[in-house]
Amino acid sequence: MSELQDLSSLVRSNTPLIVIETPDEARVVDLFRHVLANVWRALFRWSITEGMRRVDMDREDPAETAPDMTTTLLAIKGHDQRGIYLLLDVVPYLGYASTQRMLREILERRGSLDHTIVLVGNKIELPPELETLAVRFELQLPDENALLKMVKDEAGLYQKENGGRRVEIDKEILAVIVRNLRGLSLTEARRIARHLIFADGAIGPADLPELAKLKFELLNKSGHLHFEYDTARFSDVAGLDRLKKWLGHRREVFSSGELPVGLDPPKGILLLGVQGCGKSLAAKAVAGAFNVPLVRLDFGTLYNKFHGETEKNLRDALASAEQLQPCVLWIDELEKGLSASTGSEDGGVSRRVLGYFLTWMAERKSRVFLVATANAVHELPPELLRKGRFDEIFFVDLPDDNARADIFRLHLEKRRVDWSEFSLTTLSEASAGFSGAEIEQAIVSALYAAHADKLIVDEKRLLGEIRGTRPLSVLMAEQVESLREWAKSRTVPAD
Repeated sequence: MSELQDLSSLVRSNTPLIVIETPDEARVVDLFRHVLANVWRALFRWSITEGMRRVDMDREDPAETAPDMTTTLLAIKGHDQRGIYLLLDVVPYLGYASTQRMLREILERRGSLDHTIVLVGNKIELPPELETLAVRFELQLPDENALLKMVKDEAGLYQKENGGRRVEIDKEILAVIVRNLRGLSLTEARRIARHLIFADGAIGPADLPELAKLKFELLNKSGHLHFEYDTARFSDVAGLDRLKKWLGHRREVFSSGELPVGLDPPKGILLLGVQGCGKSLAAKAVAGAFNVPLVRLDFGTLYNKFHGETEKNLRDALASAEQLQPCVLWIDELEKGLSASTGSEDGGVSRRVLGYFLTWMAERKSRVFLVATANAVHELPPELLRKGRFDEIFFVDLPDDNARADIFRLHLEKRRVDWSEFSLTTLSEASAGFSGAEIEQAIVSALYAAHADKLIVDEKRLLGEIRGTRPLSVLMAEQVESLREWAKSRTVPAD
């Protein structure tokens, strides 16, 4: 059944109390006006500023009562015609015993007709005596057709307010924006669309980062997610060819949200590997490849000393991520938040957090692509690593000769160093066993040394910094080699 049919059925069956939690009061009034086409009732709206007004169809009469709640409830009880009464922001008055008693008498039809009371507000908590009489009705979120119409309406408004100047619209970007507005109420979506259009009178590629930022600020009610403004492109990531190909096969399905027959939606990947080899950069590049926002969840911020608060924080954070869909959820150094060794040391909090997280991973239907990274794989719980939790587990190894040459090129270009006289092959051979982070730091050190000498950096100076560096693969050779050996038969190489 449609939203309108469901609501009409509730009114037709003389439901005494309907609760609608929404900030979109105008939409509720409009919806009930359409209900009157299916079942005749008088329709009233009450607020503390305007009192009670009759708002049937296209008619809005002057206030019938003073705005105080007692006078209003007495008027409702005495009306000789069945009506629907939309009471806005009534929650503060529900704490009074007299209000509760009068409202309950109306709902139980004591001396009144079969009226329907509708409470409308952002968050409505009822006293137990009233909760048993209430039906909570959830408004459907607008579909893509409704959102597209709304964006075009806002473009028309811009044109009207700016002397007939038309909004420049990139149709492909418009389709992306409409898809990303899914999950918002019409009021919330309109606020964002208006901001994007009125900022520059256009809908184009430059609006996508701003859209992601505005949507995050609107929906991150938990406060435990961090919006990552700096997403990367895979062209900025050296190597990882197998990972890039794997993501390329899934990009269109994830971005469009339309599943080909027989396919499950892509859910996420786990990136294991040697420290400094680009796992975090790869996580950022996934969001760039999918062209969706990137949000990071820090498990350390979830833990709370009060019983049950940690689990609640996780639920709220994951719910916020789902509202932001489509998006990439990045959890860095997963082993620090879900270590297998802490379950008995914290009263079972870690085990309960792990249990809820595993359930969410298995059962979620939202377009939230999870990218988790980890360094110490032996600290992860076994149940997290079994097949089905992640779509795939990739191992990010130390870069090979070609990848190291690419890393040198990328970082030299990023720092505006003229490397035309450098031999990338020589640099690559000299840095065998280096991670990407160690190569970057060698370049930075060479630049500082050259700056101190008032010279430009050259290949000789850079080679000197490389030879003076002891990489992690040397300092912790046993641990690094053990991790690489473990990964050989258990994971998919990212390169």
